[in-house]
Amino acid sequence: MTDSPRETAAETATLLLCGARLIDGRVVDVRLSGPRIEAVGTAGSLAAGVAAGDGTRIDLRGYLLLPAPAEPHAHLDQALTAGGPPSGDVEDVQRRATEGALLQLGHGATVVRSHVRIGDVQGLRSLEAVLQARRALRGLVEVQTVAVPRLLTGVAGADGSAMLRDALKMGAGAVGGCPELDPDPSGYTEVALSLAAEFGVPVDLHTAADDPARLARLAAMAGGMRPGVALGPCHGLRSLPATAAASAAARLAAAGISVVALPQGGCCVLDRGGTAPVRALRSAGVRVAAGSGALGDLTNPVGRGDPLEAAFLLASHGECCPLRAYDLISCEARAVMGLPEVRVEAGFPAELLAVRGESLPGVLSLAYSRIVIHRGRVVSRTSAVREYCDSATEAVLDLPRQSPREA
Repeated sequence: MTDSPRETAAETATLLLCGARLIDGRVVDVRLSGPRIEAVGTAGSLAAGVAAGDGTRIDLRGYLLLPAPAEPHAHLDQALTAGGPPSGDVEDVQRRATEGALLQLGHGATVVRSHVRIGDVQGLRSLEAVLQARRALRGLVEVQTVAVPRLLTGVAGADGSAMLRDALKMGAGAVGGCPELDPDPSGYTEVALSLAAEFGVPVDLHTAADDPARLARLAAMAGGMRPGVALGPCHGLRSLPATAAASAAARLAAAGISVVALPQGGCCVLDRGGTAPVRALRSAGVRVAAGSGALGDLTNPVGRGDPLEAAFLLASHGECCPLRAYDLISCEARAVMGLPEVRVEAGFPAELLAVRGESLPGVLSLAYSRIVIHRGRVVSRTSAVREYCDSATEAVLDLPRQSPREA
């Protein structure tokens, strides 16, 4: 597929972000050149030669500039189904997957990893639809796909294994599934790992992680596998006795297995059951990322797919400080997904989120106005305006409004 003129132009376009505040308190100008950050300097130092009003300069005074989040655990094929049963055809799934990915992009996630069910009645139709959505969204948001078969052992599992192989040939980027739903969880894991190794793709499995023996076997089988193994949501670890949970966390760390926690609740593969013990896992040396899980589906009809909400919940529940909570939805999420690191520094990818506010705790609690930058260009804007009325006259008070200001 050849690049469109829009994408070709974006590769060489220059964009200047003026007067943005960084997490460390510095106020800077940031110059983007195509998909990378070209320079970061003190406010006003990079503005020479960039004309105001020509679309290449954005005034970010009053905004906090952050590495963009990434969504490590979505189900785009099931997104937005809370209102009623979906038709299940390719067009319906593609429409909902596209809308769901754009909703998450509007929140700031420039990459979305979607688990997609294969087999049973739907066969490979849902995967086909999500792959079509991925192609349509190219240049706006990156979509990773994880093929999720129901069974991989026994007579029915043979069909599941063949379909998983076909899914990987179609373009699925990772092997997924839920071993606990198969009559032979260890056999399921073995088949999944074997196919992932054959195709050279990562593994991203669902598990409650509430059975220490089963988790130990999984860790032993998956230990050291490249390009990597992730487990989620692992909420069952919280129900284990402290010594058993600590031992399980140590095994995961030793095996190099990452955990994707879902602070907003579960997902359509496993019932809702709380959040993984993020603090304990990180203390044991496990790489932890945080995802959103359900997006307006039957598991969580009010799921919004907002990474900043996931960080807010982790911080407000005491699992980590606001800075670390944001790291789990951005840098750690990107690492789990096999993506390059993002920093607001020269040479790094231009994957950025500007949020109206002065500090990270402030934007996690009131993250209304947002500007999302993917591959060096603005791909989404959300502008919030709040007005108050005088109770006596019902006249709107003339108060400062939250909205982006551009030069």
